[in-house]
Amino acid sequence: MIHQGQVGHSAYIVASGWACSYKLLPSGSRQIIGFQIPGDFLGLRAILFRTADHNVEPITRVQASEVKEDFLLDAFTRTPRLATAVLWAASRDEAMVVEHLVDLGRRNAAERMAHFLLELGVRLRLVGMGDREGYLCPLSQYLLADALGLSAVHVNRVLRELREEGMLTFQKGKVVFDDYDALVEFAGFHRAYLDHDGPLLR
Repeated sequence: MIHQGQVGHSAYIVASGWACSYKLLPSGSRQIIGFQIPGDFLGLRAILFRTADHNVEPITRVQASEVKEDFLLDAFTRTPRLATAVLWAASRDEAMVVEHLVDLGRRNAAERMAHFLLELGVRLRLVGMGDREGYLCPLSQYLLADALGLSAVHVNRVLRELREEGMLTFQKGKVVFDDYDALVEFAGFHRAYLDHDGPLLR
């Protein structure tokens, strides 16, 4: 959908399906920056910077609305409330990046996995695709590995550990929160950074 180094592209609003954004290193290795779900805005930073600094590609079949650069910038001028909403969305994305940095730098592998799957659960719940019981998830262990800085073997081991501790099960494309409160405490998860009712939007 978006290619690293591309100029003059559109932004997108995801209506259905999942995508991932990632950086490619000269060696060919990949670091996944984030996963996009319905309701997410793709490519905003690349429009403002003129050049895309990362790739975005679908994980599943995706339906998305294309937003041209000229239309978006004109809409910001004519509709300040829209500009405020997009600014808020960009700020929330930045807050998630901060949490992911903490994941990589200070949380151990099990805490990192738990925090990530809880965050994804809150995001999906807010668009009606999950609840405290769990959610459908198309992510493979290889995608999780590239997002969390782990090997696929380590991902498998961590998921087994969380399952054996009775907190979480991830099998056959579904995340099940076996003990949601215990998982939240274990991961040190606080959902305030995902607040979907920010003061700028009230």
